[in-house]
Amino acid sequence: MVMHVNPEAPGDERGALLAFIAEQRGGVRRALLGLTDEQAASRPSASELSLAGLLKHVAEVEQGWIARAQQIAPDVERTPDTWGDSFRLVGDETVQDVLDRYTDVARRTEAFFRAVPSLDDTFPLPDQPWFNGCPAVSVRWLGLHLIRETARHAGHADIIRESLDGKTAFELVALAQG
Repeated sequence: MVMHVNPEAPGDERGALLAFIAEQRGGVRRALLGLTDEQAASRPSASELSLAGLLKHVAEVEQGWIARAQQIAPDVERTPDTWGDSFRLVGDETVQDVLDRYTDVARRTEAFFRAVPSLDDTFPLPDQPWFNGCPAVSVRWLGLHLIRETARHAGHADIIRESLDGKTAFELVALAQG
């Protein structure tokens, strides 16, 4: 953990979930500080992952889960043929475009969590093998899943950034804070 997440107000479970999601989003965003689009799109390790691709992926995944919880179509529908595009900039996309999109996704996620009547409310999961026949999950589960998903990729981003120029997460926090 690089940043401290302040404790929630007593009884504000939604605020706690949102604060931890925001903290992990910050880790992904900070990993891009000071980089050009070319640097952010580079793959300095044996992995196919780039910082730009991770940023795009976490934005799409978060928005897709919130859409699923609202039982609406996601902003971007992926197929097996386009799945790889969720991990790289395509066409005239820039890092700034994706950062702006991620800011909008964060705003929409917060609005959803604040508006849902109860964290115990559930929404259906599609009948896909990776859900192991689980028919539905709660909004609370969704918040925890978004923390886990984003944290996993924030860790990847730390490694990629350090591989690019040696900057660690702690140095990037200091840079972000001026």
